Amino acid sequence: AIYVIDTSGSMQGASIEQARQALQLALRQLTREDRFNVIQFNSVTDTLFASPREANEKNLEAARRYVDKLHATGGTEMAPALRAALDAPATEGFLRQVVFMTDGSVGNEDELFKLIQKKLGRSRLFTIGIGSAPNSHFMTKAAQLGRGSFTYIGDIAEVGEKMGALFGKLEHPV
Repeated sequence: AIYVIDTSGSMQGASIEQARQALQLALRQLTREDRFNVIQFNSVTDTLFASPREANEKNLEAARRYVDKLHATGGTEMAPALRAALDAPATEGFLRQVVFMTDGSVGNEDELFKLIQKKLGRSRLFTIGIGSAPNSHFMTKAAQLGRGSFTYIGDIAEVGEKMGALFGKLEHPV
């Protein structure tokens, strides 16, 4: 599982809180058999680990601390984050599932769609729209191209329910 979280300025306030809560919940769902990484992006892209790591207690604790410190600032440069998630070689014997959390506030949708089509390979891309008005067109089409699904979280009270439904899909891929 590669978790990509938007930390751009448009995510300030309730949106970044919802995204952090959703990501913490996602980390709690991982088992020792899983491999994972966390990528954040705004004007720059930053990865927690150089490559996906085993979901052991040490790595999960590092991830929880990393996620707790995320804050919203800067611009929205999605392409480098998508490349970082899709370029790294998949771990042998694992299906790479990219979970992309954003409000979808972008202007270069067509470029991003082409990038997904070119780089996806055998991976799957799931989008999570965060906040009061995510870009549903972008999020839905990106998930469709990524052979995944789009989940919308509009209120912090919905995080558990919506993420639980998504985890069911992730745990039982078609």
